[in-house]
Amino acid sequence: MATQALEERAGAITFKGEPKTLVGRALREGDALPQFTLVGADLQPVSPRALTAKGAAMLVVVPSLDTGVCSLESKTFNARIGELPAGVTAYVVSRDLPFAMARWAKEQGDMKLQMLSDYLDHSFGRATGLEIKELGLLARAVIVVGKDGRVRSVQLVHEVAQEPNYDDAIAAARAAAS
Repeated sequence: MATQALEERAGAITFKGEPKTLVGRALREGDALPQFTLVGADLQPVSPRALTAKGAAMLVVVPSLDTGVCSLESKTFNARIGELPAGVTAYVVSRDLPFAMARWAKEQGDMKLQMLSDYLDHSFGRATGLEIKELGLLARAVIVVGKDGRVRSVQLVHEVAQEPNYDDAIAAARAAAS
């Protein structure tokens, strides 16, 4: 079976000031959400279509919940989830194992964000252009997808050690729900 070489975007982001390469084509507003498989806490596959089955989706993409910035970001989005309209489902996506994600969520208490992992085949990171080649982790980003499966907003955080713009992400999710 022939494999197609993936696009590499050298220096697309930095990690603690060091340039890093992202693997895969960058998502753009208006793109259809590409094909990939994520894994839920129950170890069942989750497809792009399933993410938008009930409406719009906000994907909070983080390198690892066991780091300070990723944990803070996920807690912040969870605390602000009430600002999202009923037609938006919010997810955290990382390459953490589903067991680690479930443990982290349980430790937080009232976690409303759904946890999804790209650990199994890494297809999400490559399909969305968010795989950090040198680290094998996902870049920090927030992707908003409309119920039609089209990307409405992509916020790539250029320095992985920084948080996203929460207000912009929530505004994009609100707009996608209408």
